[in-house]
Formats: sequence, C-alpha cells, structure tokens
Amino acid sequence: MALSDADVQKQIKHMMAFIEQEANEKAEEIDAKAEEEFNIEKGRLVTEQRLKIMDFYEKKEKQVELQRRIQNSHMQNMARLKVLKAREEHIRNVNEEARHKLMEVTKDPNLYQKVLQKLIAQSLFQLLEKQVVVRCRQQDIRIVENAMGSAQQEYRDATGKDVEMKLDTESFIGSDSCGGVELIANKGKTKVTNTLESRLELISQQLLPEIRTALFGGNANRKFND
Repeated sequence: MALSDADVQKQIKHMMAFIEQEANEKAEEIDAKAEEEFNIEKGRLVTEQRLKIMDFYEKKEKQVELQRRIQNSHMQNMARLKVLKAREEHIRNVNEEARHKLMEVTKDPNLYQKVLQKLIAQSLFQLLEKQVVVRCRQQDIRIVENAMGSAQQEYRDATGKDVEMKLDTESFIGSDSCGGVELIANKGKTKVTNTLESRLELISQQLLPEIRTALFGGNANRKFND
C-alpha cells in the first residue's frame, strides 16, 4: 500500500531526528574525549613545568648553599689569618722585649765580659782553627780584648791546642746590636756568628712551641705533643 505524503514526511522527520540525535551524541562524545585529552595534556604540561621549576630552584638553592659555604669558609680563613697574624705580632713583640733585656747585659761590664768569654770560647770550639779573627761592636773593643785571653785559655785547657786570635779593628758589628761576637777563619771563608741576637733567635725558634703554649694556651685540635 503506497504511503501518503504525510506518512513520508513523518518518516523523514523521524529519520532526521534520529540522525540529529546520533550527531549530537557523537559530538558530545568527541567533546568529552577532547576535554579528557586536553586535561591529560594540561596535567602533563603542568607536571613537566612544575618539575622543571622545582629542579631550577633546587639547583638555585644548592648554588646559594655552596656560595654560603664558600663565603663562610673564606670568612673563617680570614679570621684565622688575622688571629695568626696577631699571634705572630705578639711573639715578635715578646722577642723584641727580650732583645731589649739582653741589651741590659752589656751595661754590666763584669757580667758582659763573662758572656763574651763564653761566646768566644764556644766559637773557637766550633771552628777548631789555628788562626781566627774576632769581630765585635766598636764600643766593645776593650772588653772583648779582656775576654779573648780567658777564652783562649779555656780553649787551650779543653783541647790542648793553641789558637792565635786577632781583633778586627776595621770592620765591626752594628753598634745598634745587642752585642756579642763573630769569629772568622780561612780568610773569611768560615764564619761563626755568636751575637746575642743570633742566640736569641736560635733559642726562640727552638722554644717556639713552648712560647706559643705559654702565651696562647694549648692547641685543642692537636692530638700529640711530640
């Protein structure tokens, strides 16, 4: 039986509505899938950027910490150097004070002559030469001449040998020194310096650890005191 025009139109509308519904559902499905993919991609990008930012600031934090440690180390080294410099300056002052006290020895002629005798005799024992030249401060010529004979006798008694000593009256030890003597042999090739300054320097070097301990106390970081 043939359909009427009204029935045909009705079926067409029904088919169009079905197609439209199918299209709408498909569009909704596409939108939902696109939204899901967008959210996934957005989450991935956000996570990726967050990790990059975290990594960036972590590196910055490490750099800041490293700079802080370097600066602290530098400041500690500077402070340590200042302490060491102040200590060395204090030790120099102590040595200078000791030097001034040594100069007091020369003001007592009897004591100074005994000291010179021992210094000359000690130098003779070091040289063990038959002929030596004695050099002193210009102001000590007379007292050194008096000490030379006693030192010569002390050397003879100890070694059984004679030594010829000559006082240098042309070249002298500096007048601002604490005193003492220099003995020269072999035409100037051999020299023993036995001034009071040289003895002070030698003793201060030997006793430097004890001097530092006396002035500044023991080193807490030191395990052994050999």
